[in-house]
Amino acid sequence: MFGHTNEPFTLTRDVPAVIIPAGEELTLREGTSGFITQALGGSFTVYVEGNLFRVSGIDADALGKEPVPPPKIPENATDADIQAVIWEQLKTCYDPEIPVDIVNLGLVYRCDVTPLGNGDRSVAVEMTLTAPGCGMGEVLVADAREKIAIIPTIIDVSVELVFDPPWNVGMMSEEARLQTGLM
Repeated sequence: MFGHTNEPFTLTRDVPAVIIPAGEELTLREGTSGFITQALGGSFTVYVEGNLFRVSGIDADALGKEPVPPPKIPENATDADIQAVIWEQLKTCYDPEIPVDIVNLGLVYRCDVTPLGNGDRSVAVEMTLTAPGCGMGEVLVADAREKIAIIPTIIDVSVELVFDPPWNVGMMSEEARLQTGLM
Protein backbone atom coordinates (compact mmCIF):
# COMPACT_ATOMS: atom_id res chain seq x y z
CA MET A 1 0.00 0.00 0.00
CA PHE A 2 1.52 3.36 -1.12
CA GLY A 3 5.10 2.06 -0.76
CA HIS A 4 4.71 1.97 3.04
CA THR A 5 6.79 -0.55 4.96
CA ASN A 6 7.96 -0.99 8.52
CA GLU A 7 11.26 -2.54 7.62
CA PRO A 8 13.95 -2.30 10.31
CA PHE A 9 17.40 -0.95 9.42
CA THR A 10 20.73 -0.17 11.04
CA LEU A 11 22.87 2.43 9.27
CA THR A 12 26.13 1.07 7.86
CA ARG A 13 27.66 4.58 7.67
CA ASP A 14 26.92 8.19 8.58
CA VAL A 15 24.22 9.56 6.28
CA PRO A 16 22.79 13.03 5.61
CA ALA A 17 19.07 13.24 6.41
CA VAL A 18 16.34 15.85 6.67
CA ILE A 19 13.98 15.94 9.64
CA ILE A 20 10.27 15.92 8.66
CA PRO A 21 8.44 18.30 8.62
CA ALA A 22 10.95 20.93 9.86
CA GLY A 23 13.18 20.47 6.80
CA GLU A 24 16.45 20.83 8.75
CA GLU A 25 19.47 18.83 7.55
CA LEU A 26 21.48 16.71 9.95
CA THR A 27 23.59 13.57 10.00
CA LEU A 28 22.29 10.22 11.21
CA ARG A 29 25.23 8.30 12.64
CA GLU A 30 26.51 4.85 11.66
CA GLY A 31 24.90 2.21 13.87
CA THR A 32 21.63 4.17 14.27
CA SER A 33 18.61 1.85 14.09
CA GLY A 34 15.05 2.55 13.07
CA PHE A 35 12.35 1.65 10.56
CA ILE A 36 11.86 2.51 6.88
CA THR A 37 8.24 3.76 6.81
CA GLN A 38 8.03 4.82 3.16
CA ALA A 39 10.17 3.95 0.14
CA LEU A 40 8.92 5.93 -2.85
CA GLY A 41 10.72 7.42 -5.82
CA GLY A 42 14.11 6.29 -4.62
CA SER A 43 14.01 8.28 -1.37
CA PHE A 44 13.21 6.87 2.01
CA THR A 45 11.22 8.14 4.97
CA VAL A 46 12.68 6.59 8.12
CA TYR A 47 11.48 6.57 11.72
CA VAL A 48 14.23 6.96 14.34
CA GLU A 49 13.64 7.59 18.05
CA GLY A 50 10.21 9.19 17.60
CA ASN A 51 11.12 11.36 14.59
CA LEU A 52 10.71 11.02 10.81
CA PHE A 53 13.65 11.71 8.48
CA ARG A 54 14.08 11.71 4.70
CA VAL A 55 17.11 9.91 3.28
CA SER A 56 18.01 10.47 -0.38
CA GLY A 57 18.12 7.58 -2.86
CA ILE A 58 21.83 8.19 -3.50
CA ASP A 59 22.40 7.16 0.14
CA ALA A 60 20.28 3.98 -0.12
CA ASP A 61 23.37 1.82 0.51
CA ALA A 62 23.54 3.13 4.12
CA LEU A 63 20.10 1.56 4.66
CA GLY A 64 21.16 -1.70 3.01
CA LYS A 65 19.32 -0.85 -0.24
CA GLU A 66 20.48 -0.43 -3.83
CA PRO A 67 21.27 3.17 -4.82
CA VAL A 68 19.04 4.49 -7.61
CA PRO A 69 20.85 4.63 -11.00
CA PRO A 70 20.52 7.72 -13.24
CA PRO A 71 17.79 7.54 -15.90
CA LYS A 72 18.62 6.36 -19.41
CA ILE A 73 17.97 8.62 -22.39
CA PRO A 74 17.63 7.67 -26.06
CA GLU A 75 20.71 8.07 -28.28
CA ASN A 76 20.64 11.53 -29.94
CA ALA A 77 17.81 12.51 -27.56
CA THR A 78 15.70 15.48 -28.65
CA ASP A 79 14.63 18.25 -26.26
CA ALA A 80 11.16 16.60 -26.24
CA ASP A 81 12.78 13.27 -25.22
CA ILE A 82 14.62 15.04 -22.40
CA GLN A 83 11.45 16.84 -21.29
CA ALA A 84 9.65 13.46 -21.10
CA VAL A 85 12.48 12.03 -18.96
CA ILE A 86 12.33 15.11 -16.69
CA TRP A 87 8.59 14.62 -16.11
CA GLU A 88 9.23 10.93 -15.31
CA GLN A 89 11.97 11.97 -12.85
CA LEU A 90 9.66 14.54 -11.22
CA LYS A 91 7.14 11.71 -10.72
CA THR A 92 9.75 10.12 -8.43
CA CYS A 93 9.69 13.15 -6.08
CA TYR A 94 7.27 12.51 -3.24
CA ASP A 95 5.98 14.70 -0.48
CA PRO A 96 7.35 12.79 2.55
CA GLU A 97 4.02 13.16 4.37
CA ILE A 98 1.64 12.37 1.47
CA PRO A 99 2.33 9.22 -0.59
CA VAL A 100 1.69 11.02 -3.91
CA ASP A 101 4.33 12.39 -6.31
CA ILE A 102 4.66 16.14 -6.94
CA VAL A 103 3.43 15.83 -10.57
CA ASN A 104 0.18 14.08 -9.62
CA LEU A 105 -0.25 16.47 -6.68
CA GLY A 106 -0.23 19.27 -9.28
CA LEU A 107 2.75 21.03 -7.71
CA VAL A 108 4.82 21.43 -10.91
CA TYR A 109 3.63 24.48 -12.85
CA ARG A 110 6.30 24.78 -15.55
CA CYS A 111 9.26 22.84 -16.98
CA ASP A 112 11.32 24.43 -19.75
CA VAL A 113 14.27 22.77 -21.51
CA THR A 114 16.74 25.11 -23.23
CA PRO A 115 19.34 23.67 -25.62
CA LEU A 116 22.78 25.22 -25.08
CA GLY A 117 24.00 24.42 -28.61
CA ASN A 118 26.69 21.84 -27.73
CA GLY A 119 24.40 18.94 -26.84
CA ASP A 120 24.02 20.21 -23.27
CA ARG A 121 20.79 21.59 -21.87
CA SER A 122 19.54 23.94 -19.18
CA VAL A 123 16.29 23.26 -17.33
CA ALA A 124 14.01 25.68 -15.47
CA VAL A 125 11.18 24.40 -13.30
CA GLU A 126 8.55 26.32 -11.34
CA MET A 127 6.75 24.44 -8.60
CA THR A 128 4.64 25.19 -5.56
CA LEU A 129 3.71 23.54 -2.26
CA THR A 130 0.40 22.28 -0.90
CA ALA A 131 0.78 24.94 1.86
CA PRO A 132 3.06 28.03 1.69
CA GLY A 133 4.48 27.44 5.19
CA CYS A 134 5.41 23.79 4.51
CA GLY A 135 8.81 23.12 6.10
CA MET A 136 9.55 20.53 3.42
CA GLY A 137 9.60 23.08 0.57
CA GLU A 138 13.37 23.33 0.27
CA VAL A 139 13.64 19.54 0.60
CA LEU A 140 11.21 18.99 -2.31
CA VAL A 141 13.05 21.64 -4.38
CA ALA A 142 16.41 19.95 -3.67
CA ASP A 143 14.94 16.52 -4.49
CA ALA A 144 13.55 17.78 -7.82
CA ARG A 145 16.85 19.52 -8.67
CA GLU A 146 18.89 16.41 -7.76
CA LYS A 147 16.69 14.08 -9.82
CA ILE A 148 16.81 16.37 -12.89
CA ALA A 149 20.56 17.06 -12.59
CA ILE A 150 21.46 13.34 -12.95
CA ILE A 151 19.80 13.16 -16.40
CA PRO A 152 22.51 12.95 -19.08
CA THR A 153 23.04 16.19 -21.13
CA ILE A 154 21.56 18.46 -18.42
CA ILE A 155 24.24 20.73 -16.99
CA ASP A 156 22.17 23.49 -15.37
CA VAL A 157 18.98 23.12 -13.30
CA SER A 158 16.91 25.87 -11.73
CA VAL A 159 13.94 24.90 -9.54
CA GLU A 160 12.00 27.86 -8.20
CA LEU A 161 9.20 27.85 -5.62
CA VAL A 162 6.25 30.03 -6.63
CA PHE A 163 2.93 30.59 -4.86
CA ASP A 164 0.90 32.19 -7.65
CA PRO A 165 -1.50 30.68 -8.43
CA PRO A 166 -1.98 29.15 -4.97
CA TRP A 167 -2.26 25.36 -5.00
CA ASN A 168 -5.65 23.73 -4.44
CA VAL A 169 -7.00 20.18 -4.42
CA GLY A 170 -8.42 20.67 -7.95
CA MET A 171 -4.82 20.70 -9.30
CA MET A 172 -4.34 17.06 -8.27
CA SER A 173 -4.73 14.33 -10.86
CA GLU A 174 -7.89 12.25 -10.57
CA GLU A 175 -5.70 9.28 -9.58
CA ALA A 176 -4.10 11.31 -6.76
CA ARG A 177 -7.51 12.50 -5.49
CA LEU A 178 -8.74 8.89 -5.47
CA GLN A 179 -5.57 7.69 -3.71
CA THR A 180 -5.86 10.32 -0.96
CA GLY A 181 -9.66 10.11 -0.63
CA LEU A 182 -10.13 13.73 -1.79
CA MET A 183 -12.67 13.00 -4.56
